[in-house]
Amino acid sequence: MPQTLVVKIGTSSLTQPETGQLALSTIAMLAEVLTQLRRQGHKVVLVSSGAVGVGCARLGLVERPKAIALKQAVAAVGQGRLMRVYDDLFTTLQQPIAQVLLTRSDLMERSRYLNAYNTFQELLGLGVIPVVNENDTVAVEELKFGDNDTLSALVASLIEADWLFLLTDVDRLYSADPRFVPDAKPITLVENIAQLTHLQVGDRGSQWGTGGMVTKVTAARIATAAGVRTAITEGRSPYNITRILQGEPLGTQFEPQPQPTNARKRWIAYGLIPAGKLYLDSGAITAISQGGKSLLAAGISTVEGEFDSQEAVQLCDQHGNEIARGIVNYSSNELKRIRGRHSKEISVILGYEGAETVIHRDNLVLI
Repeated sequence: MPQTLVVKIGTSSLTQPETGQLALSTIAMLAEVLTQLRRQGHKVVLVSSGAVGVGCARLGLVERPKAIALKQAVAAVGQGRLMRVYDDLFTTLQQPIAQVLLTRSDLMERSRYLNAYNTFQELLGLGVIPVVNENDTVAVEELKFGDNDTLSALVASLIEADWLFLLTDVDRLYSADPRFVPDAKPITLVENIAQLTHLQVGDRGSQWGTGGMVTKVTAARIATAAGVRTAITEGRSPYNITRILQGEPLGTQFEPQPQPTNARKRWIAYGLIPAGKLYLDSGAITAISQGGKSLLAAGISTVEGEFDSQEAVQLCDQHGNEIARGIVNYSSNELKRIRGRHSKEISVILGYEGAETVIHRDNLVLI
């Protein structure tokens, strides 16, 4: 049965660890696998890291730049080289590809989010394999995805994919970093992300990459919440993708949530960057988490951050643990005046008629 697949390959798999030069044999195998899957009727999206790493190698830089302007310049050099390699390989296989460069702001505005969705659907309908990367050349630090693991999970959520494959430099997830803990145990199946709370996972895979196992677990959390089955497997063996689709228990697989949130709530939860926090009392937490209610001013004890109406905020318990996110109907200044007060008092306090709810249940999603 044809499925929609998002495949993310990291810099550590795309490049030689010693030099940062492209690992052409791996990329060629990946192109073959994705082309075969496309010919079997699957819709395929490739999220590819590597622009900065390839740019460094092209320019003879021995380490990844830290200054944002230099990093953006290096990415501009590397992205063209990377796409040239992909285009040569896929053209040899007679498989059309397209370059799609995204920034976080493309997913933050609802209209641009929908435009991105429509573009992906048209490309996939034409039999094209979109090659996606963050637009490092123009992205500002506060609006970056942070790593392509997160980007791939958001793309999988956006296009309502069936599978997300995270190709990395290890064969699966372990109970601890196997490079430093010899008796670390492999994990083959994760039914609930909560199982992984106490894992000791590394935060950096290689000197050329930006991700690690922490970011992959975060990506799996985003994807599985959207109903996307996720697998972590070795990037140097792209044929593992086909074998996993055939039912082999390779890598680490994450079960999707049985009732994924709808598209709008996925956008609120993962597309938007929270601008502040609201700390709630126990009654409000129970009302929104168990009763499916909207958030009222009476349940807010503390307001943190500066934000305007219609921005996203985190909803936290008194210990700072995030339980939900939502789009507010009031600014932070207004909320500081009306927090803890009954809805009927709002118009008197503010001097004008406002919304009855701080966050309507349609704009609120549990995390």
